[in-house]
Amino acid sequence: MLFIFALVLTVAAFFVWQSAARKVKQNNPAFQSVRTGSLVVMGIAAIFALTQFFTQVPAGHVGVIDFFGIVSERTLPSGINVVNPFARVIKFSIQTKEHKETMEVLSREGLTIGLEISVLYRLNPDSAARVYKTVAGGDYETIILIPQFRSISRAVTASFQASALYSTERDQLGLAIQEELARIVAPRGVTIETTPLRNVALPVQLTEAIEQKQKADQESQRMEFILTKEKQEADRKRIEAKGIADFQTIVAAGISEQLLRWKGIEATEKLAGSPNTKVIIVGAGKDGLPIILDTN
Repeated sequence: MLFIFALVLTVAAFFVWQSAARKVKQNNPAFQSVRTGSLVVMGIAAIFALTQFFTQVPAGHVGVIDFFGIVSERTLPSGINVVNPFARVIKFSIQTKEHKETMEVLSREGLTIGLEISVLYRLNPDSAARVYKTVAGGDYETIILIPQFRSISRAVTASFQASALYSTERDQLGLAIQEELARIVAPRGVTIETTPLRNVALPVQLTEAIEQKQKADQESQRMEFILTKEKQEADRKRIEAKGIADFQTIVAAGISEQLLRWKGIEATEKLAGSPNTKVIIVGAGKDGLPIILDTN
């Protein structure tokens, strides 16, 4: 519409300028100012009409061309583009956006869980024209993304046990929601990047029960460690005692009566050669060994 208005204004200003020019040539100086003013208006209107052949698409956006209901499959990239001045250009953002949801969902066993989750998404540039034609007003977020996000979050959470969400399966829940949501909305031109879980609020009674179970498991593991350590210590002492017994058996087997007598005789000889004063009674001791009496 602006192009038509500028074009009509340019043409009108041209005719006024032409008429005023004829009057001036007829020595009518009163039309000189009209001629000048119409020339200025014609120039401005012509420049404005010329600018309607160009459109500027912001960074992170694409443009969809709508020419009286005929939508071009070719989208305009960011920057300055040459377009039909009678066409309308609708701009769509292809930047990553975030949508947050806080909802109450049910687990597999029917417990109510508080779920705080986000979805990071963006529009596929190649699908912008199709989204404009198939989604009312091009508002794919309100019509497609958000309802599906809520529905899938509830459906996927219902397949998990509440107690499992207290542990590492929380990440698996976010991944499952992301995969299912992407499968549904990707054909409609929406790309899902991730669906991070911000918080999972379990019932208080369940949380306390899980914590008590974890404490009991930790205590059981501690007692198992103590028993294992005590068993290892008992095995060590048993091995040590067996080694001592084996040593005594070997030593006892190697000692004979003749060896003991011979050792006694060797000891007597050493004592006899000692400078200390003593009396030795040979053959008076037990088993015929000498008796040594110290006279000091």
